[in-house]
Amino acid sequence: MSLSRLSLIRETIFSSKSQLVKHIATKANTKMSAVMTGYGNAKLITGNGIPTEATVIDFRSDTVTKPNNEMRTAMMNADVGDDVYGEDPTVNELQKLGAQLMGKEAALFVPSGTMSNLIALLTHCKLRGSEAIVGDESHILHYEQTGAAQFGGINLRSVKTFADGTLDLEEVKKKIRNSKDAHQSHSVLLCVENTHNRCGGRIVPQKWIVKAGQLARENNMKFHLDGARIFNAAVALDVSVSELVEPFDSVSVCLSKGLGAPVGSLLIGTKHFIEEAHRCRKALGGGMRQAGILAAAGILSLTKGPTRLAQDHIFTKQLAVTAQEVGKGVVEVDLDTVETNMVMLKVEPISGATPNSIVKRFAESTEKEVHAIGQDIRLLAYPMTETNIRIVVHCSNTPEDIKLAQDKLGYVFDEIKQSKAV
Repeated sequence: MSLSRLSLIRETIFSSKSQLVKHIATKANTKMSAVMTGYGNAKLITGNGIPTEATVIDFRSDTVTKPNNEMRTAMMNADVGDDVYGEDPTVNELQKLGAQLMGKEAALFVPSGTMSNLIALLTHCKLRGSEAIVGDESHILHYEQTGAAQFGGINLRSVKTFADGTLDLEEVKKKIRNSKDAHQSHSVLLCVENTHNRCGGRIVPQKWIVKAGQLARENNMKFHLDGARIFNAAVALDVSVSELVEPFDSVSVCLSKGLGAPVGSLLIGTKHFIEEAHRCRKALGGGMRQAGILAAAGILSLTKGPTRLAQDHIFTKQLAVTAQEVGKGVVEVDLDTVETNMVMLKVEPISGATPNSIVKRFAESTEKEVHAIGQDIRLLAYPMTETNIRIVVHCSNTPEDIKLAQDKLGYVFDEIKQSKAV
């Protein structure tokens, strides 16, 4: 075979391989895009692609907040050190403040709420194959990739979650293992979430929490709180946050939700627990070096963030009332369940709409609509389930945002009703 013939074959093979690699990469990117924007059948609308001249009101989550000028200045001027060595003074100050506010001995600054919950599970449940009992609607079960199983060999045993965020304690009792039986695993941890995300920001009653804690102690189990939004509960009830978390052995608190920090959570408990948790954080890659830049924002979120939450709750109630009034026949809103900064819009099947279709329409605009409202309003919301749309109010929302959002809800719901009537 001639050299020119071999060269042609080689070029054809290389070209085919290049096209194949490009095809695989394209397919992978397409798949990743779907994974990143979809939760089951619910499609999360992003702000990407929305015209810059449009007014975007983002109610997808309270995680979308951005640091204000005061927080940015504090971050810029933060005194820093190497936190892996325990030498960052601002991180140490944040951890001390968090522990004091919670009435606990110590705290640990971590990058995210998911890591905070995971560290708590790994620290409490050291024996592989042990079990943590969680609610079947809990964030730990639904949105954290069952990391406890991936990284710690921990089984998450779920029990029924009631509409107010409480768990069926009778079912909890039945699911606590008999550790003396060699056939069974060890029930080590009971986890509670307050406020409860998938229940629409409900405040879990403190009397129930006390009973759940007693049940855990009676069975030699530890008691963990996923308190990502525990400050919302404290502000709504007008009680100290330390009172709400007193029954728990460990508490996870998110700084980057309603409190307004850009990054971070605190895991809080006894000094010994936090020493063990510190080792887990290192193993998970959560040890940050000059993290005082982030901790400075966390300090402001704890000292000034809670005072704003009451306003968020008022705004949420206003939106809920509007949605109930203008959305009749399209969505149903139970005002009695609107307790903090979330409202659930339950889509009526008779409307012909779905959470996905409504959320998509919220993020769009028409010339007729702009003329009627006076502005190009794009409202971002979260299709939580196949029946519910979640709206979350946060510190970046203004009174003007709420007024425009009310106008948008009225227009879109009226449009849906008119299309159904045709």
